[in-house]
Amino acid sequence: MNHESYMKQALELARQAAAEGEVPVGCVIADGEGRVIGRGRNRRERTKSALAHAEMEAIAQACAHLGDWRLTGCTLYVTLEPCPMCAGAIINARISTLVYGSREENTGACVSIINLFEERFGHKPAIYGGVLAKECADILTDFFKGVR
Repeated sequence: MNHESYMKQALELARQAAAEGEVPVGCVIADGEGRVIGRGRNRRERTKSALAHAEMEAIAQACAHLGDWRLTGCTLYVTLEPCPMCAGAIINARISTLVYGSREENTGACVSIINLFEERFGHKPAIYGGVLAKECADILTDFFKGVR
């Protein structure tokens, strides 16, 4: 599968989040063989937890699937540029590749505000931004039009 096919899966999770009244962000993690081993979507409203981001849920599921906290060789696909918390989790989980859709101008920690992956941490994933960016941005724009 290519990056777009995985991002389409993440977009479906974002749509599910929107249907539940959550900010529509979705995430999937594929292992080195291309199997999806983690899925997540925002659930902050439901769980009342600031930690319930799509990436955090997908990382937890992938770690449980592999029985290890190291996700070396895995690729994380997320519809929105990760925040500092999620970027830190990506670094700590040793995820090899990050692919995101649209930029997050308010909290983005890959390019928009800061690039945590350029700092002197011991792990630096490969980063690909802008995959299905319009589709990823549109779902957020539509959601917030309905909220406001």
